[in-house]
Amino acid sequence: MLSQIMAITGLNLKSIPERWASSLVIVVGLAGVVAVFTALLAMAAGFDKTLSATGRTDNAIVLRGGSDTELNSGLDRDSVTLIKQAAGVRKGADGKPLASGEMIVIAELVRQGDEKNGANITVRGVDANAFALRPQLKIVQGRKFRTGLRELIVGRGVTRQFQGAEIGKTLRMRGSDWQVVGVFESGDAHDSELWADAEVAQSTFSRQGFSSVLVGLDGANGLKTLQDQLKTDPRLTVDVKGEQEYFSGQTKNFRKQIGFLAGVVTFIMALGAIFAALNTMYAAVATRAKEIATLRAIGFGGGPVLVSVMIESLVLAFVGGALGALIAYLLFNNFSVSTLGENFTQVVFAFKVTPALVLTGLVISLVIGFFGGLLPAWRAARMPVTTALRAG
Repeated sequence: MLSQIMAITGLNLKSIPERWASSLVIVVGLAGVVAVFTALLAMAAGFDKTLSATGRTDNAIVLRGGSDTELNSGLDRDSVTLIKQAAGVRKGADGKPLASGEMIVIAELVRQGDEKNGANITVRGVDANAFALRPQLKIVQGRKFRTGLRELIVGRGVTRQFQGAEIGKTLRMRGSDWQVVGVFESGDAHDSELWADAEVAQSTFSRQGFSSVLVGLDGANGLKTLQDQLKTDPRLTVDVKGEQEYFSGQTKNFRKQIGFLAGVVTFIMALGAIFAALNTMYAAVATRAKEIATLRAIGFGGGPVLVSVMIESLVLAFVGGALGALIAYLLFNNFSVSTLGENFTQVVFAFKVTPALVLTGLVISLVIGFFGGLLPAWRAARMPVTTALRAG
């Protein structure tokens, strides 16, 4: 039986060039399905990776109780001082608590290629310890801002997506002028931010307190120790989360929305691809009806005919899926865009066409090829020999 399957499959595959137009329908249709599916989920994967990569396991972020994001949070100076001195906070090289009171303000910049429409962007006022708490953040051009001056350092993603963020330029935000003195890279969501001295930002934007406090944790039990102490302090109403847990949670809604959209679009396109495959494979079987009947007449069984037609359908599906994955990779992998995050500010991220997405796309194309080839294969295997010979 195996020899019969191989013989018929070889004949089928060798005849594909003679039927290239109809075969191309399957390949192009499935390439489109897989390319769209992969591109949509590559966007979600890139956004997720950017925010999931933000934060360290040995840091924690403290927000006002009940606040989901830094933008909704507010802590007065006394509360920030109590948080910094709490048990569970790691000491820095100077023997003082390694913590940074930080303030979030939304500003507006004009995108590259646009003329007047602005987009929200995060301005983060930080203490000096912010750099020690985020060693992954490196100044790649220029220098750090100086304390007491209206100077900014900008994330690499900001320079790619927005105008006027180059070193030496002056940005006007909320009626105040700020000079850009440096560019930094962190490889995470902070690449979408502008950083300034917290005290200068507070006085400029008329803010009295902070949005959050980022603290270094003292050992493996630092997070629990900090949570327990702040929870029992009657002067404070705060929530404490691991830094990675906080930023990873920011992608939850986006992942759900993109996952749902990718599912709906893929399902609709897959239905079209299945019907295209059905039509193509029915035409292929009809074209070779006499050939199949002759094989059956000289002793080839219906089973090998069915399997060989299925193999042809799956081969075409695999080629289409691989082509779609390649198109998605070439067009979208590391393609940089920005979208609104949970803070209603722009988060710059790059599409990520991962091996898992490519594999999933190929599986989808094979499933479509299986169902698209099943009925034509069944028909070819069950076709009466005399009827097929007369039809040919």
